[in-house]
Amino acid sequence: MTRTTTKVLLSALLATGVLASLPAHAGKTLDAIKAKGQIVCGVNTGLAGFSQADSAGNWTGLDADTCKAIAAAVLGDATKVKWVPLNAQQRFAALQSGEIDILARNTTFSLTRDASLGLHQTAVTYYDGQGFMVTTKSKIKDAKQLKGQTVCVQSGTTTEKNLTDFSKANGLGIKPVVFEKVEAATGAYFAGRCIAYTTDASGLASVRNKEAKVPDEHIILPQLISKEPLGPMVRRGDDEWFAIVKWVVYGLLEAEEYGITQANVDQMKTSTDPVVQRILGTTEDTGKLLGLDKEWMAKALKATGNYGEIFERNVGPKSPLKLPRGANNLWNKGGLMYAYPVR
Repeated sequence: MTRTTTKVLLSALLATGVLASLPAHAGKTLDAIKAKGQIVCGVNTGLAGFSQADSAGNWTGLDADTCKAIAAAVLGDATKVKWVPLNAQQRFAALQSGEIDILARNTTFSLTRDASLGLHQTAVTYYDGQGFMVTTKSKIKDAKQLKGQTVCVQSGTTTEKNLTDFSKANGLGIKPVVFEKVEAATGAYFAGRCIAYTTDASGLASVRNKEAKVPDEHIILPQLISKEPLGPMVRRGDDEWFAIVKWVVYGLLEAEEYGITQANVDQMKTSTDPVVQRILGTTEDTGKLLGLDKEWMAKALKATGNYGEIFERNVGPKSPLKLPRGANNLWNKGGLMYAYPVR
């Protein structure tokens, strides 16, 4: 068959919609996951609100729920997850080597990480920004009052680079006190070795809630010095798995937009709204395009609820972290969360 003939045939298939309706090849990652019966998820070693294990080994948090939703969509069971706690230095190597299938560990998307690690950034699950925590007795109210001061920070993170950039841009001469492990950095701050501790604002809220003897004695300064879009990452080279992870996140967002909750999934299957029908697989079978069954999204929603429910349960105003929805609200409610359409 000549190249011209092939192009004509492909054009004809596209024009008739035949290619668009063909089921997707599962991909090597999905094949391996189905063979072993579980998803291996790389998470934080312990960050309240995002990924943290209790005494019984049960993992909770926004990142943990992302992995649970994907496990439910892929395997029909949110408990089919093997959890691999990773520090900042370990996380990318673990994904690159195949030790884990997905990295869901409050990780910032950036150009360097996207272009140089052999990894794919999927979809943003939390819009964050770097901030500073200080004690109330320090009397510091503004980040620029940290001129010449010591600031505890974890190495191997965008946080360390952002601190250096902020100090240089504002001529502050901040003295970073760097630690490999987050526990060492926070421990040093609470022990008084640094005047401030810096990380993503959500992380500051988590640390204050979890580790401060008296949380009210510590304040998070209002300024954010960076943009930190956080979300799961996967290896390059498996477009099918990349698409699955991405579309589960978009599905959780679109379900919230259309009022589908953990409690009403079955009830909503009778909806006449075409978008709801597509999300829940009652009409079009979008699952076959991902190598999944037609109820892939319904199973995810039954396991974790929609994005708004995940947010509220783990980090929202009614959770221990009490974080406002803010930029993480839906696009039609003043936020940045805008899902690609499930169609």
